[in-house]
Amino acid sequence: MVTTLNKPSLLMHEIQLQKVGEWNLFKFSESLQLQMENLLEKKKADQLSPDEITELDNIGELDRIFTHINAMLAAQNASQ
Repeated sequence: MVTTLNKPSLLMHEIQLQKVGEWNLFKFSESLQLQMENLLEKKKADQLSPDEITELDNIGELDRIFTHINAMLAAQNASQ
């Protein structure tokens, strides 16, 4: 289980490079993906603690960063 952290960069060890089709893309580890899903479920039920809100914000920030990077990699690969 991922512990509550106050900086997204502290979760970098939870990012993996994974082969998807012909491309290598950045993905969350299984444990980080499950933690994000658990936190999102708690958020829907309005049961997040302040620390969990921070943790979900940090995971969301990493998700946005790596989604952008993966989109850039996909665009570059498509143009080659």
